[in-house]
Amino acid sequence: MYVAVKGGTAAIENSWQLLARQRRGDTALPELTVDQIREQMSLAVDRVMSEGSLYDAELAALAIKQSSGDLVEAIFLLRAYRTTLPRFGYSLPIDTAKMQVMRRISATFKDVPGGQILGATYDYTQRLLDFALLADGGATDQPETSPTGAATVGRELPRINELMAKEGLMETPGPAAATEPGDLTRQPLMFPADRRTRLQALARGDEGWLLALGYSSQRGYANAHPFAGEIRRGKVSVEIVPDELGFAVDIGDIDITECQMVNQFAGNLEVPPQFTQGYGLAFGGAERKSMAMALVDRSLRARELGEDVVAPGQDEEFVLSHADSLEASGFVQHLKLPHYVDFQSELELVRKLRASHAQQRDNPKTETNNSVGGQAADPTSRKAA
Repeated sequence: MYVAVKGGTAAIENSWQLLARQRRGDTALPELTVDQIREQMSLAVDRVMSEGSLYDAELAALAIKQSSGDLVEAIFLLRAYRTTLPRFGYSLPIDTAKMQVMRRISATFKDVPGGQILGATYDYTQRLLDFALLADGGATDQPETSPTGAATVGRELPRINELMAKEGLMETPGPAAATEPGDLTRQPLMFPADRRTRLQALARGDEGWLLALGYSSQRGYANAHPFAGEIRRGKVSVEIVPDELGFAVDIGDIDITECQMVNQFAGNLEVPPQFTQGYGLAFGGAERKSMAMALVDRSLRARELGEDVVAPGQDEEFVLSHADSLEASGFVQHLKLPHYVDFQSELELVRKLRASHAQQRDNPKTETNNSVGGQAADPTSRKAA
């Protein structure tokens, strides 16, 4: 144990008290409640749930409060708590085709079966500060009807990509793998990783990292010319099959956002030209995250599709090894911990190197390493055996 840590117990305890005081802020103002965070900062809650790998809005809101709004710290708190929970079993694959849609758009077709459902989105806001929100309880006029497209809830809307697949224009998924998918919450990430494992890593990956990589693929650092085939948000049922029953039981609904990106594929000798897909899915209203995830997923399919791997976003080891915000944060922030012994050795080394450098500068050699008897050695010459 570091000496500084041994003697710093009182300082650490005082730091905790200062942290609690900082978190609380001005005591003359009402304290922010977990319910307020859950209901009024829902997009932050959704991100913490996705990257924390735990669907629980209340606990995610609690983590945000405890971390003073530091979302990466909140993700850390939630994921650490998740490791303490028992694992009762695995759910069946969710059927997003049966989603109770609240928002559903396509950038590939104007008129689609079921129609475009705009829902709640910042896409058409003017990005101007709404000073009415500064007033206590003040807000802009609220619509009389639900902004979530409640009239469409319960309708099953056909997938746009499936319509193209009927014409042979879209790749169709092959048969499901016979093996069970891996579980990154219990097993380490190994390379090469199959697509199911990659999608798990991307789903809990840092949104900013995925956004940057997805952006790079659009700028030419991958063979990507994407179109948003379909983005939909809504509620889907989660089912499990208890061993004692032997049939599926609906245990509740979760709110998710799903994105299917469409990319042109030139084809090869076995496969004709067609469109291929990138896929993204995240908890709640994580539209930007799911879109970035779909872009990166498609980039990582380069080897599978016989494309040249020429960009960072196509290198699965580079992408997935650095996607986890907790690992990245921990590796960076560990530099704050005491490194006195390590630095002293570095310090001594630099001092010796400086002394050697000064000696060579003050006493230059009369003969250089590449000269013999004052004549430059011929680099092409060869000694006789």
